Amino acid sequence: MNEAVIDILIQKKPKLKSARAKLASMQPGSYCLHRSWGFGHISDYDGENNRLIIDFTEEGKEGHSMDPAFCVDKLEILAENDLLVIKHTNPAEINRMIKEEPVAMIVNILESNESLSATAAEIERVLARVIGPIKYKKWWTATKKLLAKDPRIGVPVKKTEPYVLRDEPIRPEVEILEKYRNTKNAKQKILFADELFVMSDGKPELKDDLPDVLDDLTQTIQEAKSLTMADRLYGVWVRNNLARDLHEDVESLIPTSGSILEATDDLSQLAVDLPHQYYKRYLDLISRTFPERWVEILEELLFNSEGKFTNECINFLFEREKQDVVSDCFQRWLNDKSIKAPILFWIIKNRPARKYSRMIDPLLDPSFLKCVFDAIDNEALQMTGSRRIPLAELVNEDSTLIADLLQSASLEESRDLGQTLLMNQGFEELTKKSIFARFIKVHGSLQSLISQEVETREQDLLIVSKDSFERAKSELEEIIQVKIPENKEAIATAREHGDLKENSEYKMARQDQDTLLARKSQLESDLNKARVTDFTEATDTTISVGTTVTLTEGSTGREITYSLLGAWDSDPDKNILSYKTPLGKALLSKKVGESASTQIDGESEEWTIQKIKRWVDTAGK
Repeated sequence: MNEAVIDILIQKKPKLKSARAKLASMQPGSYCLHRSWGFGHISDYDGENNRLIIDFTEEGKEGHSMDPAFCVDKLEILAENDLLVIKHTNPAEINRMIKEEPVAMIVNILESNESLSATAAEIERVLARVIGPIKYKKWWTATKKLLAKDPRIGVPVKKTEPYVLRDEPIRPEVEILEKYRNTKNAKQKILFADELFVMSDGKPELKDDLPDVLDDLTQTIQEAKSLTMADRLYGVWVRNNLARDLHEDVESLIPTSGSILEATDDLSQLAVDLPHQYYKRYLDLISRTFPERWVEILEELLFNSEGKFTNECINFLFEREKQDVVSDCFQRWLNDKSIKAPILFWIIKNRPARKYSRMIDPLLDPSFLKCVFDAIDNEALQMTGSRRIPLAELVNEDSTLIADLLQSASLEESRDLGQTLLMNQGFEELTKKSIFARFIKVHGSLQSLISQEVETREQDLLIVSKDSFERAKSELEEIIQVKIPENKEAIATAREHGDLKENSEYKMARQDQDTLLARKSQLESDLNKARVTDFTEATDTTISVGTTVTLTEGSTGREITYSLLGAWDSDPDKNILSYKTPLGKALLSKKVGESASTQIDGESEEWTIQKIKRWVDTAGK
């Protein structure tokens, strides 16, 4: 569009006057981002009909014509160095930046805004398109830690505040000191003071400010009523670190860490609320504050512990030669069926360690497995969302655990445990089958327990690879979080143009809505039926999901090799078949030398199996 065309547009619609610069930027060759249709490239301008011709690559809409006056408020023209443009014009460079220059990517996003700032939500919207709606999250978590150390970036204290690209870099310790002085929040003061203490090593100029920080922090801990017991104890430890570094008398400072402990009613909850790097210090404090009964207290803490604190409690007792205490606790809790999932997790995780073998080995019997299944089932019943169950994942990952625990089990005991597994709500169905296969290796007659269940569920079950499952999840998330909201906005805007019968933009937006809702429904249904596999359960004797098979085609005599993978993994160019295809279904359970028949579009074909290999042993690596 030239200036004359823009003048005509503004004359017809005076409100466009403020958008003159944007209209002028809508030139062939420019890249753009549409609220509903995503990333696009302006390929041409149809002067006769006053239409921009745009290829929307994300939606597969090529040669899409749009009225500039209609789309001016929905179309963002992107600079040549915009991350989205680089992703589509030079994907190798964007991949390099993701791996090697994460901070530079955030700087790019901030520079693209006139204010040189952006909130976390605004940054995440860009990253979701550049990296992917699922993959960006882990990347962004790691990058935020790097941003906190970069003097060019002002990191927000509150979630609602923006990240800012500074005119002049500021050293991290100067920024933290400034934040400490500016905040009135007592908990924030403690966190900033802790960071300052860590940063002060080797920075004499910062140590000059620490006496004032120590005095202020001491007063804050004494007077702030908003602090929890855990906050107060954490604050005292930070205060003591500063005091010792400045050669102050820690014992003269009030409150003491011991006094906080003595005033605490629930020491287990206090442990949950403390930063994990202070766990050992907490246990040491208990042993000094309660010298007569610290072992009894640690037993209770261990019973209620979880995660890193479980490991810290056990190590602390071992270091003080209280191994028998730990052993007695474990045996007692197993006997009375009160043992909790974190302890069971620790036992399984550490059973290969020689250091703990004398304590752990006597515990590993069929009754231990029953406690494990009960703990997993109990956790599943208490869950309100789709949160993972670490103990269930560990049982599945430990390939020898079941066999080891069933060594001394009778057939009847193994049958009862197998039934407990099959009824357990903490395992996905495919995982149950995988674990139960280990039961069958010990007692082959247990196959009858699962055979009927497998037959009844086989039709509905969708066996899928992890990659295809994540792709489907990502697509669903993008539809729900990005495309449907953008489509609703497009429909609302199109209505403003009146006369819906002749409004092509409105019709197109409604068609997109129908497509999006149908796809959303299909994905939700498929994901609900999906069971993820890594194909390692496949064998090289019988064709199953996860095998590579070499066939002879009866009509031509030619030899061809196919890999039979998950329901969503078909790739004809790579000779990968879904097990749901006609040939895939016909091949399942066949062995070398046997034949399979297919009939497609009225034509039948006979296939003879020549070789069978595990996919993970060939191309799957």
